[in-house]
Amino acid sequence: MSKSIENEEIVQAILIADSYNDNFLPFTSALPLALLPLVNVPLIEYTLEVLNRHGVEEVIVFCSNQSHEVKRFIHQRQAEKCTWSMNMTITTISSESCRCLGEALRDLEARHIIRGNVILLGVDSVTNANLTALLDEHKRLLKLDRGAAMTVVYKDTVQGLRTGNEVMIVTDSTTRRLLYHQRLTQQEQQRERNFELPLELFVANRNVTVSHGLLDPQIAICSHAALPLFADNFDFLTRDDFVNGVLINEEILNSRIYVAKLGREEYAMRVSNWQTYHMVSLDVMNRWVYPLVPDMAISQVSPYYKYYRNNIYRHRNVRVSRSCELDGDLVVAENSTLEEDTSIRQSVVGRGCRIGRKCRIRNSFLFDGATVGDNCVLDHCIIAGGASVGAGCHVSDGAVLGERVELPAGMTVAKLLVQADKPDDEWGGASQKLAERAYTVPEEQPDEDEDDDDDVEVRETFNQPLPIGPLRSGYSPSIYQLSDDEGPSGAPSPVQEDSSIFLSEVVESLKRGLAEQTNAEYLILEINSSRYAYNMSLGEVNFYVVKAILQILVVQEGVATNTVGTLRKLLAYFGIVFHNYIRDKDAMLDCLKAFEEMCQSSDIIRAKIVQLLHFLYEGDLVSEEVIVRWYEGVEDETLKGTLAKFVQWLNESSDDESDDEE
Repeated sequence: MSKSIENEEIVQAILIADSYNDNFLPFTSALPLALLPLVNVPLIEYTLEVLNRHGVEEVIVFCSNQSHEVKRFIHQRQAEKCTWSMNMTITTISSESCRCLGEALRDLEARHIIRGNVILLGVDSVTNANLTALLDEHKRLLKLDRGAAMTVVYKDTVQGLRTGNEVMIVTDSTTRRLLYHQRLTQQEQQRERNFELPLELFVANRNVTVSHGLLDPQIAICSHAALPLFADNFDFLTRDDFVNGVLINEEILNSRIYVAKLGREEYAMRVSNWQTYHMVSLDVMNRWVYPLVPDMAISQVSPYYKYYRNNIYRHRNVRVSRSCELDGDLVVAENSTLEEDTSIRQSVVGRGCRIGRKCRIRNSFLFDGATVGDNCVLDHCIIAGGASVGAGCHVSDGAVLGERVELPAGMTVAKLLVQADKPDDEWGGASQKLAERAYTVPEEQPDEDEDDDDDVEVRETFNQPLPIGPLRSGYSPSIYQLSDDEGPSGAPSPVQEDSSIFLSEVVESLKRGLAEQTNAEYLILEINSSRYAYNMSLGEVNFYVVKAILQILVVQEGVATNTVGTLRKLLAYFGIVFHNYIRDKDAMLDCLKAFEEMCQSSDIIRAKIVQLLHFLYEGDLVSEEVIVRWYEGVEDETLKGTLAKFVQWLNESSDDESDDEE
């Protein structure tokens, strides 16, 4: 009987739509955290998309702040038939009175809607990990230990990073049972110099592992006993309270907590303040969260952005002046305008934004409808939707301009949170008027009824707003400047230095292997070694491996008269390498992008592109679906015209096959 019930158990997830703090003011005073745009996509869509991709069947979204906005957004996206709405049921529950995670889970427990083991995370947890696989692992663990109340998920991170999301833990090396947990302070000046661990940990456990500086993305797998534990212990306000409470009272509660560490290829990080918002935005643009990247149409059926080298993502419908300088790690959404002599790097521009002449924008984020006048400098700042920055303004040092803020010309704003409306006096805290539509956000006043001083100190140490600032590990810039012959939708930008070196090393490895006829599998080892040396993403490796093969192809003797035959001979040797990287549809698309770029520099490839693609198609090296998808995104009209009849033939062949099957 229990086996049949287990088989029928649907895969559920609890998605908490609030962070229960003020770290994202002034944005969260107007809109809920779930709708905060991360690289022009609301936070909640990243989470719903990854849950849907990995087979979650039902998501319970719990809202407290402005729940009507979250409900309206979900209903709107469901009506638009977005990808995550196809196979997943969304249930939205609201409770305006909830002020912490513990209260939210106690509310859900009282409603009796959680049927068994469940995935628990927040809209601020951005990940590409397979959470259902972790759920299955937790179910296997329960068969060995029925007291396993929760599996908490951690991720290795950059050494010395402090964002408020880092922890130090002690685990049993054999069972992965959590023995000790301590959150690390996010304040550099308060950084711990040493740690005191209970001696009993080492006396009572033979094999112990101490892990310092792990990243806690606030993702957990909960058993059926976890929510009742929250319901029975009203002092469990946060997940940390739950973890520490269970560790202290393991025998009394008969409950234990286990640890799962994500793999190297899996990404997870919590957007807990403006600084981590900055970091995760750059990670998305640098493709660490693949497939949740801008050009892969997050929650959309068709691609929204065109992806260029140097991690530049541009919508087709944007107007960029020829004299603009676009650096790497940049997203520009539809209907946006960038005027003459403007320079922009490591930033995100939302829909319908207007940026004037001679502006300098670095590490800044413009939400939909933002306007920036001429000669402005934006550096490490947020410009929210509908906000206006007058000509000659300087906005920097973590400043955040809220919805509809209007800065007059020539103003300097640094290290300030600014809102459009005058704050109510009853909320205490002094507010400074900067302009008619610009007031500083009042500082929170201490509550006389607050808990004891120790609790307040702990809360302030681990949960403080953190403004956008320079990152410890920089991202190498790569200039992208439109040439005189290139329009707003021109060719991809020149590759950055590391990419150029990587490509040259791949070409040299392949040339040497071909000349010496060494085992082609050794070439894969060399390429992978170069990949990690230059920190190349898998998509970039796919692209450059194919481009390297094509560069070798065009210098072969007799290639002009027998291009396809020459490629066939090369793939007789390079086939192992080609198949190692070009495996799935995404890799096939990278392959075709390499052919497209080579058409710009090689007359041979351009003249024989149809025959070459036909060879790849007939050899099952690329699929018909991928060719058609790539063709729709080709911007070179001449090349597109050359390919038109071939693509038409593919579509007609597909229709004929469908008719035959019927």
